[in-house]
Amino acid sequence: MAISLKKGQGVSLRKIDNDLSLVTIGLGWDIAEEKKGFLSGIFSRSEPEYDLDVIAFLCNSDGKVGDVGRDSAGNATLKDCDVIFFNCMRHKSGQIWLTGDNRTGEGDGDDEQIIAKLNELSNLYSKIVFVIQIYDGLNRKQNFGKVNNAYIRAVDGKGKELVKFDLSGGTQFVDCRSMLFAELIRENGGWKFNAIGEPSPSDSFTSWLKNYM
Repeated sequence: MAISLKKGQGVSLRKIDNDLSLVTIGLGWDIAEEKKGFLSGIFSRSEPEYDLDVIAFLCNSDGKVGDVGRDSAGNATLKDCDVIFFNCMRHKSGQIWLTGDNRTGEGDGDDEQIIAKLNELSNLYSKIVFVIQIYDGLNRKQNFGKVNNAYIRAVDGKGKELVKFDLSGGTQFVDCRSMLFAELIRENGGWKFNAIGEPSPSDSFTSWLKNYM
């Protein structure tokens, strides 16, 4: 049975106990529907769909992202780099990738997944940071206050759910449009999964990335 974590907790995932050759980091969520009266239901416009994205930062031993795909002028391009997101879905190493972009959160199971071959991932990388954002959340006036049943989990190569961190929305997240959700830290014999759940009003993962450059 998977270990259920609360914010601030962590658990070690050891190679000897789990198949870390192919680990799925799955994220899921639902969007709460507003209850409308008869007239408001007729005359109000439908709200744009929530487009939640998951992003992974691959960090070196110093806790920083070493490659952000800089151009000749030294500007970050985020191309073929150590940031996995919707415009760079597969890492250049081939050891970690994003499976796709679910724009609605509808249906059962994971809405987005990042697959990682943790046993093969270069020792250059000591930490993987997972961020989620509401794409264009500021312009659309969307926030995590309406996001329900949000979770992040890790499933090993044999399909065993190792750990899960549930974090639903609410009034405390009405000004939140992105979140540092969780992280994996390399340790002797495996990795440690830490549940973080730190919110931000920004709707872009680049605001988080600045802390890792």
